[in-house]
Amino acid sequence: MSDAVRFGLVGYGSGGRTFHAPLIASAANVEFLGVVTTNDERRKQLAEQHPGAAAFDSIGALAEAGAEAVAISTPVTTHAELALEAISHGLHVVCDKPFTLTAPAAREVVAAAKDKGVLLSVYQNRRYDSDFRTLRRLIDDGQFGTVRRFESRFERWAPERKPGAAGGGTLLDFGSHLVDQALVLNGPAVRAYAEVRGSGELDDDFFLALHHVNGVESHLWGSWRQGAPGPRYRVAGTTGTFVVVGVDGQEAALKAGRSPADLGDEWGVEPEESWGRIYRGDDGTKVRSERGRWDLYYPAFAAAVRGEGPLPVDPADVVRNMTVLDAARESARSGQAVRL
Repeated sequence: MSDAVRFGLVGYGSGGRTFHAPLIASAANVEFLGVVTTNDERRKQLAEQHPGAAAFDSIGALAEAGAEAVAISTPVTTHAELALEAISHGLHVVCDKPFTLTAPAAREVVAAAKDKGVLLSVYQNRRYDSDFRTLRRLIDDGQFGTVRRFESRFERWAPERKPGAAGGGTLLDFGSHLVDQALVLNGPAVRAYAEVRGSGELDDDFFLALHHVNGVESHLWGSWRQGAPGPRYRVAGTTGTFVVVGVDGQEAALKAGRSPADLGDEWGVEPEESWGRIYRGDDGTKVRSERGRWDLYYPAFAAAVRGEGPLPVDPADVVRNMTVLDAARESARSGQAVRL
């Protein structure tokens, strides 16, 4: 641990508690200093779950304790402000998604990090999903030809759940992952068309179509009120179609209190019944799934801090993603496709 990056966390709600703290604490090249939270209940939970980590009143106090980097897991409405504060203290920053509410705000934070000479990345953990890693392998190997249409969904049946204003709505929440994956796989998009619906103050159901420079069409769905969720992926190529029905199991593992620290090499391994299939008509061939590797994100960021590797997610990607999401909102308002 002598050369471990000293890491702090801002926020200990469900996101910080479930999706960040266990993975920060599990990373071999990271020293988990503690959490910035003034909530008494959160401090009690921190003491029970990570007894070696301290609670801090502010980002400044965390920096004074020797932190080199910080992860921000708070409502999206606070991301830009807190990231700028951390940057002002000279801290390297990981920010949860959605990164900001708009692309201009994202550009401001990215520029501030560059001016200060600190590293900035966004927690796009879904790049490390088992199904996504499997899909990248199959595309690279040409297992179902050249991709023509990319369909990707986060659909759930939870109509009682209402997206809060602090979360930015389902387009921003689910869309941050779906758009990022579409752009990583298929390259830049030139046109966006979106349909957005909501039963409350903010959207809880959307469809987004992207036309990519290389000709691929991405169709993306996100919903909290889909009674019959579609497949996680259906990716059509010139010689076949790859279909994955269920979702990566790492989220469920973390919510169940498991982590890479206790599961070791079993972390992220998908059972055979969850593997995807390549179809050619009625014939479906089962495809072995790659391991899900959310546990690689924080070690990669820490290595980048030490100058030993690239950032796991380039901040330029985040600006590109937010630009697409801004265009999606504009398209939903106007009913017209928007050029990017």
